[in-house]
Amino acid sequence: MEQNVSFVTLATVDLHATRAFYSALGWTPLADVEGEIIFYQAAPGLVLGFFDAEKFNQDLGISGRGRLDGVTLAQNVESPEEVTATVTAMASAGGTVLTSPQAGAFGGVFHAHVADPNGVIWEIAHNPGWSVDADGKVLLDG
Repeated sequence: MEQNVSFVTLATVDLHATRAFYSALGWTPLADVEGEIIFYQAAPGLVLGFFDAEKFNQDLGISGRGRLDGVTLAQNVESPEEVTATVTAMASAGGTVLTSPQAGAFGGVFHAHVADPNGVIWEIAHNPGWSVDADGKVLLDG
């Protein structure tokens, strides 16, 4: 199997709230199927999808509500000030700040955590040891 991820798809119990939240942050859908799924181009070659939870479970052939635990989506930004500005924008768009912008306990990162209206947790971080080269390869110091 090739080491590659093309899609990250998350079940969402409120597709309308998801649409409103990401729209308020300036995200433009790649595709938006009303009542079913919204796709966003998240990075070069990576699509983030939010699938109506009921239809998500139907697609998997399961019933009831599944549980996803211990997962965050992360966006690395250029400065601690950009962390704060992004968290402010997310809160204004309906997100819930879980941890305010602060120095992290690990790796010299400055970060915060915000949950979107469906509970998807985003880490917004500035990590001076993180960079991306011209080919899109992530470089980590250490």
